[in-house]
Amino acid sequence: MINAVIVDAVRTPSGRGKPGGQLSGIHPAELLSGVLRTLVARHDLDPDQVDDVIAGCVGQAGEQAMNIARSAVLGAGFPESVPATTVDRQCGSSQQAASFAAQGVIAGAYDVVIACGVESMSRVPMGSPAQGRDPFGPGVGARYPGGLVNQGVAAELIAARWKFDRDTLDAYAAQSHARAAAAMDRGAFRQELTPVVGPDGGVLTRDETVRPGTDAAGLAGLRPSFADEEIARRFPEIEDWRITPGNSSPLTDGASAVLIMSEDRAAALGLRPLARFHAFAVTGSDPLLMLTGVVPASRRVLTRAGLTIEDIDAYEVNEAFAPVPLLWERELGADPERLNPRGGAIALGHALGASGTRLLTTLVHHLRATGGRYGLQTMCEGGGMANATIIERI
Repeated sequence: MINAVIVDAVRTPSGRGKPGGQLSGIHPAELLSGVLRTLVARHDLDPDQVDDVIAGCVGQAGEQAMNIARSAVLGAGFPESVPATTVDRQCGSSQQAASFAAQGVIAGAYDVVIACGVESMSRVPMGSPAQGRDPFGPGVGARYPGGLVNQGVAAELIAARWKFDRDTLDAYAAQSHARAAAAMDRGAFRQELTPVVGPDGGVLTRDETVRPGTDAAGLAGLRPSFADEEIARRFPEIEDWRITPGNSSPLTDGASAVLIMSEDRAAALGLRPLARFHAFAVTGSDPLLMLTGVVPASRRVLTRAGLTIEDIDAYEVNEAFAPVPLLWERELGADPERLNPRGGAIALGHALGASGTRLLTTLVHHLRATGGRYGLQTMCEGGGMANATIIERI
């Protein structure tokens, strides 16, 4: 069997995804080009050896339309012979890109491939591709006559059904910022971050979304984001609205990329891999709750790997909203100390299409720094899906 290995993984700092954010002045294709250039430059790799570039991007409209992966490859100065494609599995888009890339290596279709992702939520607002349109069609409308709900309402439903009160959610969010701030202070992100030069010549080297000093008491003063009388009548279990900007991931700009190749090709190039891909899983789940798929996806990938949750040294569970990792932790019986040990998306941001390879980047560098063997990554996705991946440090 061919082993697919991770040679390196990089990301931009997270920028606030609104006008005035430190990455908002940069075209998203250029954000992605930057991490591609960094990835090959760090290893003196001739980009002509890259068989394909697979990018995740959710808002494929405006400046992110027309196969942004190809635009980024050309903008990075790669040879015209290097192809690229853009995939959309909602929040898990670049995790799926990494799975497709690794599976292509294992199948013998690729020797060297880059999986990556990008999202500029300041320049291409969330929901842009479906603006003014019905993206679901009559079949979905007939199957779910009450209509689907947005992810914030899904998070409210999870909080209500699993009985996570507001204090618990805010405490978790504060912990995410504390862990991310501590990781920044001790230089834990140094290997995974690549600086970004803005249009004005300023250089962003730190995550803009992390708020050191955030505490639960301060978060308690924020108002709920999704309170709605019609939704409350439809779902009477939502007695108290608990999801706020403080216990949700912020709108974010960013890009990330992972260099993946066969173990034999890495050896031939004199490159030492950081980890290998061990197992993959993807699953569908209730599109109303939509964020719960991380549980069955994780169970499936553990079964495929022949491992238990106790065997995993670190877990990266995307913090789209605080109830998601809390639900996952409870259902899997996971150790909270191993969950998002460097903070998660509540602090580090959730640049939709970039988040999958961002989590993978953080996970592989954490395993390298701590000597852990196995890492598990999982992400909930719009429409009721989830990806899960297990990697093994080499």
